[in-house]
Amino acid sequence: MNIKRNIVFALEKRKKKKDGVSVVENVPIRMRVIYHNKRIEFTTGHRIDVSKWDESKQRVKNGCTNKIKQSAAEINSDLLKYYSDIQDIFKEFEVNDIIPNPEQLKAAFNNRQNKDLPNSLDLESQILSLMDKFDEFVRECGIHNNWTEATYEKLAATKKHLAAFDKNLSFEALDEGKLTQYVHYLRDKKGFRNSTIGKQIGFLKWFLRWSKKKGYTSNFAFELFKPKLKTTQKKVIFLTWAELTKLREYKIPETKKYMERVRDVFLFQCFTGLRYSDVFNLRRSDVKENHIEITTVKTADSLIIELNNHSKAILDKYKEVHFEYDKVALVQKNNPKKINKKHLLPKEKVEVEFKINEKEKVSFTINSIVKNKFTTPVQPKKIHFKSYSFDKVSYILLNYSQKNIGFVKKGKSIEITSVFKVRPPPFIQNI
Repeated sequence: MNIKRNIVFALEKRKKKKDGVSVVENVPIRMRVIYHNKRIEFTTGHRIDVSKWDESKQRVKNGCTNKIKQSAAEINSDLLKYYSDIQDIFKEFEVNDIIPNPEQLKAAFNNRQNKDLPNSLDLESQILSLMDKFDEFVRECGIHNNWTEATYEKLAATKKHLAAFDKNLSFEALDEGKLTQYVHYLRDKKGFRNSTIGKQIGFLKWFLRWSKKKGYTSNFAFELFKPKLKTTQKKVIFLTWAELTKLREYKIPETKKYMERVRDVFLFQCFTGLRYSDVFNLRRSDVKENHIEITTVKTADSLIIELNNHSKAILDKYKEVHFEYDKVALVQKNNPKKINKKHLLPKEKVEVEFKINEKEKVSFTINSIVKNKFTTPVQPKKIHFKSYSFDKVSYILLNYSQKNIGFVKKGKSIEITSVFKVRPPPFIQNI
């Protein structure tokens, strides 16, 4: 990027209030910067008589002094320094691909001259500015990217952590040392795992990258900040072909034939890789002879998905059935869980974690809960289930545990008296 600019030194044009005659003695020298249809004037702190000013060279004439006995060499040296400083500032913005606004340019120039150091009032405005800009970031990116409610909640949590970490936090304070302190805070004070810390740093960098593009910060230390956070690879839980076949061939009772359509929707998801939201919105016009053309709801990606024999068979099954809005299939949310209740309880160990105190945890399997083989006393704990919905958790607690686990839903959280954290069976997790 090349920012075209013009830097001019000139005497301030003043007139006397009494008679309107132009002032010609002890006139302030101003630095005028013109760029990108913007014009800014800076004070140089120097004054000179009009007769001692060389307008063509934009400097004080050699051998002249002003009223406080500053020599031409001294004044002209300062003017040259100001010219060099403003050029360097523009080069920094050019390297970072930013066109500064007048406030940013003034702030950068003043910082170079060690002027206007922030007092307590200025510091408060900087703090508010960072948090205000975070709110602006959420509003702008949320609308632009069509965020879900879950994304808004994650960013709100990030802002809360930043405010709790340092109530006087500002853009300029976020250097490598401060970012390292924030990582330690999340690990030691908040007790977050490395994977969660990595996500929080990711959200913060997202905000700072947006702030950089907007020109709100000239502190780019975050770009080089890469803390070493060791994490284990997350286990991918999925249905095996045997489990899928078992579900497909299971004979649904005559009294629950409505579940057959729900099963077909789930199988169709498995055979096409589509999310539930995409299947729910799938229309006949999206289905071609050998493929599907669809724009996903979550990420707005335009996809072409080939149809195999299994997915074609499901579509052909409902070819003559007409649904509202010309949809391919009308489905009822969460009903697949009912099929899993008796027939798809996993044989492998799916752990449930009990919290005895802040340091000690004991794990059991889902099967041990079903058989009521646990007696460990635990502390009541209020948990926000971020990974699994209330329906998923409550379904396991009610149907797998002989109703000896007490819990109450409170808003978006559950107060549980026995179970601290639940990991659902594979079938439920993949709904």
